[in-house]
Amino acid sequence: MCGIVGYVGSKPAVDILLDGLEQLEYRGYDSSGIAVKCDDAIKVYKAEGKLSNLKEELAPHAYEISKATMGIGHIRWATHGAPTVVNAHPHTCGCGKLVVVHNGIIENYKELKAKLEEKGCKFRSQTDTEVVAHLIASIYGEVKDLAKAVQLTTKQLEGAYALCIMHNDEPNKLVVTKRNAPLVIGVGENEYYVASDVPAIIKHTKKAIYLTDNQVATITPDSLKLEDVNEQELTPKIEVLPWEPVALSKMGYKHFMLKEIHEQPDVIRNILVGKLHTSDSPIVLNEVKLTRNTLKELNRIQIIACGTSLHAAMIGKYIIEDFCGIPVDVEASSEYIYRKTVTDSHTLVIGVSQSGETADTLTAIKQSKAKGSHILIITNRPDSAMAREADSLIPVSAGIEVSVAATKSYIAQLTSFYLLALYMAEIKGTMSEEDLNKIKSEMLLLPQKIEQILAHKENIQTCARKYSNTRDFIYIARGINYPTALEGALKLKEISYINATGYPAGELKHGPIAMLDETMPVLSVLMNGKVYEKLLSNSEEAKARNAKMIALTNSSDQKLDDLFDYIIRVPEVDELLSPIVAMVPLQLIAYYIAEFLGKDVDQPRNLAKSVTVE
Repeated sequence: MCGIVGYVGSKPAVDILLDGLEQLEYRGYDSSGIAVKCDDAIKVYKAEGKLSNLKEELAPHAYEISKATMGIGHIRWATHGAPTVVNAHPHTCGCGKLVVVHNGIIENYKELKAKLEEKGCKFRSQTDTEVVAHLIASIYGEVKDLAKAVQLTTKQLEGAYALCIMHNDEPNKLVVTKRNAPLVIGVGENEYYVASDVPAIIKHTKKAIYLTDNQVATITPDSLKLEDVNEQELTPKIEVLPWEPVALSKMGYKHFMLKEIHEQPDVIRNILVGKLHTSDSPIVLNEVKLTRNTLKELNRIQIIACGTSLHAAMIGKYIIEDFCGIPVDVEASSEYIYRKTVTDSHTLVIGVSQSGETADTLTAIKQSKAKGSHILIITNRPDSAMAREADSLIPVSAGIEVSVAATKSYIAQLTSFYLLALYMAEIKGTMSEEDLNKIKSEMLLLPQKIEQILAHKENIQTCARKYSNTRDFIYIARGINYPTALEGALKLKEISYINATGYPAGELKHGPIAMLDETMPVLSVLMNGKVYEKLLSNSEEAKARNAKMIALTNSSDQKLDDLFDYIIRVPEVDELLSPIVAMVPLQLIAYYIAEFLGKDVDQPRNLAKSVTVE
C-alpha cells in the first residue's frame, strides 16, 4: 500500500527522496510528504493528491532544503483518516523534533492514544501513525537514545508496521524497524537508503539488507548497527537486488499496463526456461521439495490468495484436481485467517501473491506453518517475506510489474500452476505419458499464440470502443474458464470503474438474468471443449433477453455469427490451457475501455499495488 523512502549520506536528500517516491507511485497513494534535516531543525512538507503537488509545495523552499543530506519520505494510501495534508506522513511528535513515516496498521492505537493524551500529548491527525511519533518521543525523553526508544516502543505496538524515524537531536542518523510489512536498506558508499520496495533504490545501489520482523537498524552515513528484539547485535546479510532500472521504463508504450500485457509471451518463455525443455522431458522445479512420499501422505491441498491471485488459485484448483486427483480447497486469505481452519502435516498449503507481502496471505501462511503444513509459495518476489516462510518456492519470474492492475503476474501465476500440477502428476503417476506430453507441447506454443493475439489487437480495440460507454457489464463462462470471467470483470472494474460482474453461465438464470436488457453487454468466454454447447445455450438465453452479446472464442462455428453482436477470436488451444490464451483479450478490452474513458490506467483510484495491511 503506502511507500517509504529514506536517505542518509552526503548527496542532496530531497532529490533522492522525490525520485524514490516516484518509483513507488505504482503502489497507489492519495497524499505524500518528506522531512529533511536542515541546519538546526527538521523541516516537514506535505501535500494531498499526486506527487506533483508536493513538488509545487517544495518549490519556494528549494534553497533552504537543497543542502540537506538526510531525510525520509512517504506516499500514503489512507487507512485511518481522510487523505488530507494533516493526515499525510511524515508525522511528528508535539515539539516537532521527532519525525516518523509508517506503512501498516497499528491495531491498538486507540488504547495507546488514550494513555498519551492522559500524559498531555496533543494530537493533530486522525492517524494511527501519529500515535507512534508521540510514543517514541515520550520514551526518548526518558532514555535519550533514539534506537533504544524505538526498540521499547515496538514492544507496545500491535499490528503491522514498517517505520523509519529521525530525531533532530541525533543528526545523521535514521532508525528503522518492521513487523509484518516490507522494508529494505540499500547499501552504498558512505551512504544508506531505506525503502518499502526495491524500485525506490535500484538506480542507486544493487546491494541491500532485508530486515526481518522485529529487527531494529541504526544507520549513519558510515555505519549500520542491526539488533534483534532482545537488543542483541546481529551481522547484517547483504544481498544483491534482482532488477535493473530499465525495468521501470515504459519502453515507448503509453502505459505500463499495456507494456506489461505485451511482455506476457516473454514472461511465459522465462518461466519455462529450465523447467520445461521439451514435450517429452520431465518438469524441473528445483525449489519445490515435494517428494513421492510427501505427496503420498497428502490428503488435501489448500490454496490461499487475494484478488487476482485468488482467480489464478481457482484455476490452479481445477488443474491440480484434474491432473493429480488430490482434493483442493481455495479460499480468500482474508476469510481464511479469521476462522478455525482444518490443516495439519498432511496438508499442502499454497500461498499465491504477486508481491509476496500481501498481509492476509502472509498471516494465513504463518498460521498453517505453525500447524505443520508444508508451505509452497508462488510469487513474483523471491526476496519477499512470504518466500522466506516457504518450504517450497515457485518464483514466477514476471519481472517488476508497475501497473496496479495485475496482468503479466497473473499469466505467470497460471503458468506456474500448470507446471506444478504437471510436476505432481509425474511424481504420482496420475496422468498417462501421452496426456502429459500433449499438455507440455501445447504449453511450449503458448508464447506464439499470445503474440498472434497481440499482433492483431485492432478488433479488440474496436470492440472496446463500442462498449466503452456502458454502465454495467457481465462476463460468463463455465468450467475452467469461470475464473477467467471473474478476472476479466475484475480488470474492467479496477481501471474503468464500470460495474462488471463474472458469473458461472449456468447460474445466469438463477437471478442475474433479471438484469438483462438491451443496455447490458454480456461477454461469453466460449472456448472449444466439453462445456462449449452448454455455454452456447446459456448465451442464447441471454440473447433472448435482448442483451448485447460478445463472444471470446477459438471456435469457427458459423452459428456464432447470428448469435453474437461482436466476436473476438483467439488461436485454437486445448481447453485445459485456454485460460491463458483467453485472458489476454480481456486484459486488452479493460485497458482500451479505460483509455477511451480517460482513466488513470496505471494508478486507478483507491487501489494499491501491494496490500500490506489486513
